[in-house]
Amino acid sequence: MEINHHHHHHSDVDDDDEDALSAMSAIPPPRKIHSYSHQLRPSGQKGPHHRHRQHSLDDIPKITEIVSGDSSDDEFYHYATSTNSSSFPFNGDPGDSDDYLITHQPEIGEDFQPLPEFVGSGGGVGMFKVPTRSPLHSARPPCLELRPHPLRETQVGRFLRNIACTGTQLWAGQESGVRFWNFDDAFEPGCGLSGRVRRGDEDAAPFHESASTSPTTCLMVDNGNRLVWSGHKDGKIRSWKMDPTADNDDDDGDDTPFKEGLSWQAHKGPVNSVIMSSYGDLWSCSEGGVIKIWTWESMEKSLSLRLEEKHMAALLVERSGIDLRAQVTVNGTCSISSSEVKCLLADNVRSKVWAAQLQTFSLWDGRTKELLKVFNTEGQNENRVEMPSGQDQSPEDEMKVKIASTSKKEKPHGFLQRSRNAIMGAADAVRRVATRGGGAYEDAKRTEAMVLAGDGMIWTGCTNGLLIQWDGNGNRLQDFRHHQCAVLCFCTFGERIYIGYVSGHIQIIDLEGNLIAGWVAHNNAVIKMAAANGYIFSLATHGGIRGWHVISPGPLDGIIRSELSEKERTYAQTDSVRILIGSWNVGQGKASHDALMSWLGSVASDVGILVVGLQEVEMGAGFLAMSAAKESVGGNEGSSIGQYWIDTIGKTLDEKSVFERMGSRQLAGLLISLWVRKNLRTHVGDIDVAAVPCGFGRAIGNKGGVGLRIRVFDRIMCFINCHLAAHLEAVNRRNADFDHIYKTMSFSRSSNAHNAPAAGVTTGSHTTKSANNINVNTEETKQDLAEADMVVFFGDFNYRLFGISYDEARDFVSQRSFDWLREKDQLRAEMKAGKVFQGMREAIITFPPTYKFERHRPGLGGYDSGEKKRIPAWCDRVIYRDTRTSPESGCSLDCPVVASIMLYDACMDVTESDHKPVRCKFHVKIEHVDRSVRRQEFGRIIKTNEKVRALLNDLRYVPETAVSSNNIVLQNQDTFVLRITNKCAKENAVFRILCEGQSTVREEEDTLELHPLGSFGFPRWLEVMPAAGTIKPDSSVEVSVHHEEFHTLEEFVDGIPQNWWCEDTRDKEAILVVNVQGSCSTETVCHRVHVRHCFSAKALRIESSPSNSKSTSLKKNEGDSKSHSSKKNDGDSGSRSHKKGDGDSGSKSHKKSDGDSGSKSHKKKDEGDFGSKSHKKKDEGDSGSKSHKKKDEGDSGSKSYKKKEEGDSSSKSHKKKEEGDSGSKSHKKKEEGDSGSKSHKKKDEGDSSSHKSQSGKKTSSSSTGEESRKGHNKR
Repeated sequence: MEINHHHHHHSDVDDDDEDALSAMSAIPPPRKIHSYSHQLRPSGQKGPHHRHRQHSLDDIPKITEIVSGDSSDDEFYHYATSTNSSSFPFNGDPGDSDDYLITHQPEIGEDFQPLPEFVGSGGGVGMFKVPTRSPLHSARPPCLELRPHPLRETQVGRFLRNIACTGTQLWAGQESGVRFWNFDDAFEPGCGLSGRVRRGDEDAAPFHESASTSPTTCLMVDNGNRLVWSGHKDGKIRSWKMDPTADNDDDDGDDTPFKEGLSWQAHKGPVNSVIMSSYGDLWSCSEGGVIKIWTWESMEKSLSLRLEEKHMAALLVERSGIDLRAQVTVNGTCSISSSEVKCLLADNVRSKVWAAQLQTFSLWDGRTKELLKVFNTEGQNENRVEMPSGQDQSPEDEMKVKIASTSKKEKPHGFLQRSRNAIMGAADAVRRVATRGGGAYEDAKRTEAMVLAGDGMIWTGCTNGLLIQWDGNGNRLQDFRHHQCAVLCFCTFGERIYIGYVSGHIQIIDLEGNLIAGWVAHNNAVIKMAAANGYIFSLATHGGIRGWHVISPGPLDGIIRSELSEKERTYAQTDSVRILIGSWNVGQGKASHDALMSWLGSVASDVGILVVGLQEVEMGAGFLAMSAAKESVGGNEGSSIGQYWIDTIGKTLDEKSVFERMGSRQLAGLLISLWVRKNLRTHVGDIDVAAVPCGFGRAIGNKGGVGLRIRVFDRIMCFINCHLAAHLEAVNRRNADFDHIYKTMSFSRSSNAHNAPAAGVTTGSHTTKSANNINVNTEETKQDLAEADMVVFFGDFNYRLFGISYDEARDFVSQRSFDWLREKDQLRAEMKAGKVFQGMREAIITFPPTYKFERHRPGLGGYDSGEKKRIPAWCDRVIYRDTRTSPESGCSLDCPVVASIMLYDACMDVTESDHKPVRCKFHVKIEHVDRSVRRQEFGRIIKTNEKVRALLNDLRYVPETAVSSNNIVLQNQDTFVLRITNKCAKENAVFRILCEGQSTVREEEDTLELHPLGSFGFPRWLEVMPAAGTIKPDSSVEVSVHHEEFHTLEEFVDGIPQNWWCEDTRDKEAILVVNVQGSCSTETVCHRVHVRHCFSAKALRIESSPSNSKSTSLKKNEGDSKSHSSKKNDGDSGSRSHKKGDGDSGSKSHKKSDGDSGSKSHKKKDEGDFGSKSHKKKDEGDSGSKSHKKKDEGDSGSKSYKKKEEGDSSSKSHKKKEEGDSGSKSHKKKEEGDSGSKSHKKKDEGDSSSHKSQSGKKTSSSSTGEESRKGHNKR
């Protein structure tokens, strides 16, 4: 076997030199294949296709000269081979000439002659069709690959869990903190293997990473404060500035991890979701049915504190939290379930908040914080009465209990019966459990995600793929199912709703639920989506992030695809690797070091990947039964004997220094394990495992297959070790076993792959289960093996020689007449007939049959000579396919994996078993995409292609709209109807109303100081409904803008209950922004509407002066100091303050306090506590109608928050709370350093006397009459 002669050749170069040589350049060490050298990043120069290699030639010309003569790196040379014959007669056997192919011509620089191969028929159709490959995936729109799929092994402890977008950034939460990308950098190159980023991000666009934190479980963008809020596994909520790098003083600020801002301990368990209500309050949820509210006032105060007061800031917020569970618990009975609250949704159209639990929803009023309704996924109201036991079992626990109890019932049988039950029942049980995804039917209806659509409807998605549409009051309208597996996330843009599934699919539906489009976006579950910058970004479990144009699928895709395909040569890269496959039926024996060296060690010197498959590692009946039972509960860790084999082979390979073990899988007597040379390690990963039993009832692993799947240079390879049915006559059974393995082998993450992460999906165990769910296999999903770029089957296939006697076979073997014996090989006959291994290839066998031998008898005399006299046979084989569809296919992005066989033989000198070990060495060329270069090309097309520019420009169109008024003046309890009209005749308009800020009008200042609330929320005195929706062409929508009165209530100041309330009598102004978009537009048009809450009639008259736009601007600027300030001062201070002081304060506050508190508080909580106070219960027990008011107004009401915050009870304080800290006082609170009564007020924080004196003080310090009047009133 001359093929083998060069393998020992290079042993005189020691490992260090070898690594240095191969890492230093793409030039391989002498006579070694460049199979595992490091991939170097492309340099900028132009050049022929493989120019990414050429820079190594420039760097080290001398080495090039030395080795170019026998370089195995055929990619360096452009040559034409003169020999074109792709098939030729072999061994002078003309009859079979068309069966034998030389599929790979030897090329200049290759130091081996590829072996001729035999190709089975029946390939190219159905599941045996080679997967289609192209420079760009044909079935999905071209996308912006912000972060290419990182290898899973690089992400341990750093998996991305979620994403969220600001206008200019994409933020991602990871297991170790947060990071963000600026969209301006989206098309910049990645920094490569030598860069400073961690592995897995080499090709990602440049990003910024935070300091390390507990795993991030949720993210929320708050544009009002320019903050991103994150919830974490440790129960903390953290805030991050959107431009954190601005704070870094270091020169290399870009590389310094940025730090969190305000953070506090919000929950005991993980924070599952954080949202902001329409009033700027932060709501968060966790396990045990817990929902908490962190009022805007308390957060605003804390955010304003300096760094050194960080601890104080956290305490302030922490103490202010309102626990809604406690508020809706009466006499020990809670209105909401104690199961985990999975997600929250802010319905900002109606200022409500939805909370989703396992089977139920609760609907809350965002302003008053009341519980409005509890209902289940069927839409029926639930008035659940649940004792506060907290004993809810999770579905996983219930499943364990069910399994345990069923196994106990089966105990009364004897041991044999039990083991038989284990064998026959185990696989059945596991199938049942797996298909039901969690053991419970209810689980299928579990809510995984919620979203508010453009028209104000709410959509929820379930574990079984069901999409349910609800109205804003929690009435179930209709449901759809467009895909048969779990919905994991939603995203909306204009009038479209995007749905991400556990299968990796994304679908788009319209507002009515009709399916518009869908595609496979990732090869893993889509766990989060976010829209910004004209893209919908999707995050897959593996951590890859892709951006899809908002007009995809559409004409844009075709243009980009053809342009990008033309540039293929700029981003295509070729690498090669040598793979050694070893297979041995060890017959329950052990092996000597010499045997393993002879079989594997002697030929591994130039190999990058080594895969070993063993059969019959152990075969006792008890062992098989145990193995089946373990399989049924998902254990695949293998046995101690399996571990012995892996360790022993590892020692043979010098595992510590040269190879690294990547993973293994054992099924009963079958074992497969894979090693990768360390210097190839950066290009190999994502190892997955699989097992298919074919024994008794296809449940037992004495026969079957175990597989490993791996990604090599971004291409998928599957290796399957099989042991098929025995006996000469069982040919059809063997064919059927192969078919069963090929069809049903399904890969999943290994529990014992080397440092395999328990990674990635925040949505819990059912997600990965449902990924293998029976009902996922719809027409569009293919078998895992059919989808791979290279598949290698090896093992003891048990095909025998037929039509030949024992003696004849022995004669042929002794004469080495293998060509005649091959005519009698069952496997070759079945492959030729297209009945098994359809379309797959095997090198022509030139070694003796490997079965059946007597142990420890060397040489060909060792064939079985006992009474059974088994006829020798080639049971042990290696058969493969790559991506070639014809023998001539060269390696390209359309045919990315091309393999040829360098060595196929058996080790006849190894005698430890009745089978001989076989081995097969492949030389594999792999073409793959440099994703960083392709992203840059994508960006160039987006920025420079005229057709693309024109299409993207069309997206900027926004229908023309008008608002009926730019100035609204409200007196107490007034409602104004604002009409928004869509003047466009063709396209719907989508609108959303935010509050840009609010301020308190102060006599002494002409300017309005605007203070935005969190997420541009509304001040508590203002109700806007609906605050979002769609407007049909040539029609209008009416929005009610209503003044809702509220008073603030200080419950406790320094532990002393306070029983008065304060009112703020000054005018308040808010600027509403009506944002309008088209049904799919990337631009937004804004209308500003000024809303003033006024106490006096005279002011009202002045305000309603006809000039809209003018008054707007002057009001906004301090320009019209005259009318504005006079209005403010005189008229205002007089009539307004009087009215306020006298009648108003009296009647209003009375009305409020008496009648109102009664009726309102009842209405509000109605839960049967005592009198008007009942709502007070919610308020936590303050007495008096006030308490109800506080609850009403959000109990985060200014007072309440004030109480928390600083305890100031003066009228200002309530004002501050109320309007969001824009009042003079309130803003003072925010600034906290103002001088004068206000600042002092803030400081004074205290008890009643101080608060009174403070109001007095205020009077004196402030010069305006209005304030003194106020002080007077208060007293």
